[in-house]
Amino acid sequence: MKKSKLKNFSILLLLLVLSACQNTPSKPEQPNNQTTTAQQISKKYIIADLHVDVPYRLEEHYADVSKATDGGDFDYPRARAGGLDAPFMSIYIPANIEAEGGDSTAVANRLIDSVEAIVKQAPERFALAYSSQQLKDNFNKGLVSLPMGMENGSPIAGDLNNLKHFYDRGIRYITLSHSLSNHISDSSYDQARPAQGLTDFGKELVVAMNQIGVMVDVSHISDLAFYDVMEHSQVPVIASHSSARHFTPGFERNMNDEMIKTMAEKGGVIFINFGSTFISQTSIEHWNAFKAAREAFINQHGVAEDSHEVKAFTESYNNENPFPFADLNDVLDHFDHVVKIAGIDHVGIGSDYDGVGDSLPTGLKDVSTYPNLIEGLLNRGYSETDIAKILSGNLLRVWQQIEAFAAEK
Repeated sequence: MKKSKLKNFSILLLLLVLSACQNTPSKPEQPNNQTTTAQQISKKYIIADLHVDVPYRLEEHYADVSKATDGGDFDYPRARAGGLDAPFMSIYIPANIEAEGGDSTAVANRLIDSVEAIVKQAPERFALAYSSQQLKDNFNKGLVSLPMGMENGSPIAGDLNNLKHFYDRGIRYITLSHSLSNHISDSSYDQARPAQGLTDFGKELVVAMNQIGVMVDVSHISDLAFYDVMEHSQVPVIASHSSARHFTPGFERNMNDEMIKTMAEKGGVIFINFGSTFISQTSIEHWNAFKAAREAFINQHGVAEDSHEVKAFTESYNNENPFPFADLNDVLDHFDHVVKIAGIDHVGIGSDYDGVGDSLPTGLKDVSTYPNLIEGLLNRGYSETDIAKILSGNLLRVWQQIEAFAAEK
């Protein structure tokens, strides 16, 4: 009798517990306060990214970026989700065009045409931005601005009239060289450095850029060329998509501490590149090992780099040796380092979205992820005022200084 009553009581108790669980509404998960704050900040302030390679991406594979796209790192829906307001469209000119005697000026004009076409196709979403004020006005209208920077000065073609032409078409910064030394500047990637810095024309061009109101971009150029720029520029300069060499010793494409501090002393800003092979020494070493192995395979088998055999080798190599992606914290380390040595007024965002292939870090895979960066900065103790400077305040300050200098000429 006792056993039966105990069993019945246990069953009754179980039913009561189950009933209580069913009738008690589950509490929805509360978002992390920092996550919410990051989202709010991403909408409150202009987010400017100094380097997004959309034009060349569309040159190779066209897509309507006013709508969601299957590939690439940028489109309008993702930009809105991430709070991106001013991606500088990179008018990227491959270095081999000038080296092989081609018409890089024509290529630049065609790519600018493509940016204008994006705006014409979706004027309710995009707008050009020829000035800092126009960028602000577009933001207040809810439009995504598409200011433009020229990556590689080869389209200037030794003629300052072309500088005026491209200024009139909306170019607001020029990266003096790219992967090869050119008629303006030696390149950090090129072993051949005939000018040992800037050429005579390059020095003349820097002065002319100051006077017309085009920002001088020192990303890609050699260290000696950087110091030539600093000597001849009368206004602050930018590095549109570089990172801190402190974390990648020997990688001249990034800026060392002395260069960052020198640029900051004259009011300039370094905009941090997100690519894993700019951020992480481990990623760089993996990439270099892969390139060496691929080169050995090509030489051993006598095949072309774009052959099916090399593609199969690449796939097999990557399966056996997965690429070690950088992550959000690695990127934040670069921001921290620049702030530590140069101050909060001298760092910004230059992601290189659509320009660094599949090497983007975990947590920052496309333009929808700027809130992740903001949350990371909050977690590291940055104030909202600090973050606003990183997002666009530092860019706007430099741009306005350059506009003011040019207006006096």
